[in-house]
Amino acid sequence: MDIPRIVIAAPASGAGKTTVAVAVMAHLRRRGLRVQGWKAGPDFIDPGFHTLASGRPGRNLDGWMLGLAACRELFCRQPADIAVIEGVMGLFDGRAGAGGAGSAAELAREFQAPVLLVVDAGAASGSVAATAWGFATYDPAVHVAGVVVNRVAGQAHGDAIRAGMRQPIWGMLPRDGRITAPERHLGLVPAPEVGGAWVDALADWIAPLLDWDALLAAARAAPPMQVPQAALFAGPAQPTRARIAVARDEALHFYYEDGLDLLRHRGAELRFWSPLREVPPEADAMYFGGGFPEVFYEQLAANTPALEAVRAFRGPIYAECGGLIYLAQAGTDLGGRRYPLACLIPGETFMTERLAGFGYREAEPGPGNPLVRQTVRGHEFHHSRAEGLDPARPAWRMAGRPDGFADGRIVAGYLHVHLAAAPDLAEGLVAWPGR
Repeated sequence: MDIPRIVIAAPASGAGKTTVAVAVMAHLRRRGLRVQGWKAGPDFIDPGFHTLASGRPGRNLDGWMLGLAACRELFCRQPADIAVIEGVMGLFDGRAGAGGAGSAAELAREFQAPVLLVVDAGAASGSVAATAWGFATYDPAVHVAGVVVNRVAGQAHGDAIRAGMRQPIWGMLPRDGRITAPERHLGLVPAPEVGGAWVDALADWIAPLLDWDALLAAARAAPPMQVPQAALFAGPAQPTRARIAVARDEALHFYYEDGLDLLRHRGAELRFWSPLREVPPEADAMYFGGGFPEVFYEQLAANTPALEAVRAFRGPIYAECGGLIYLAQAGTDLGGRRYPLACLIPGETFMTERLAGFGYREAEPGPGNPLVRQTVRGHEFHHSRAEGLDPARPAWRMAGRPDGFADGRIVAGYLHVHLAAAPDLAEGLVAWPGR
């Protein structure tokens, strides 16, 4: 399968790769190309901006959570004129050692995709060339085709950088505070809150600054992909077996798009609704993803018809992270303000100044979790803690410690799971209402 592709990576976080990746997608879409955005790693926020920039749902590839065979299957399900894969952290940062599982370098090797390296020149000049050279030569199987130098202070600064550069320079991006991405405690402010104006500004900004011919030539030179035999999406989609009400709005919107597709393939009819503004639709089960409920506590608590409808629902409910917060007795923000919520699980949640949980996890289901029986791989990333949950009834056990709550009908934990990494969990969600 011929899918032109490029990985946009950086030596480290904070170099501007998200800004560049989103800008590149938005500009290429303006040129009439069918663009598919991908994010390396477990991030939920960047794919939201990829969606705005490309006009197609942003998706994730993660060699550690999903495995490379699944990554290849998911990638080949989305034909495009060009696929833009945004890296995670630094190019070689992975789960186990340099270039290991979960890294952008692993995907570049597996997909034989050229790399556009974004190097931050904000506090360097001649050393930018040394950094680029080191990354370009570190692993011969990872092809750094071009370099974009970010935060260039002016002509003299740019000349000093060019003098020592051995790799092709595809762009010199000036410092420009107008295109800085908005941030808060877990990184970028999500796309549903920011809207499309920032993406449009990025497309305008980057259009005259990059060597588009070089970028497209490199992407189109990537060899055809060998399409694997379908495993996750084998056979035709099943007829509807369950209607699942999926909470999705500005407060709760952390879902992996391929996970939702897998639910549909297994026979789920997904009915989306907004906990901020609506009541849940008629359904056989409910699914609450993660997000930033703490930013919307007042509005969530004020939508009492939704809270009462969720409280009265007698079918199975699955929740992750922000969804756990919504189902708890109450949520307390950093200012000490307490907001009553769905009251479906014991205990309350409290926002924390620092990260309370972060990183890849291998989790065993708790005794009250009927959805899966084997270890699953997932990710944890939250600025809150739960108090009052019964440690004998966890949704998951991670390294021996309990996470969340499960009683056979409700399964709610901080763990985020990509359903394509745990297809038995996807099957369990669809089959759960009929048990």
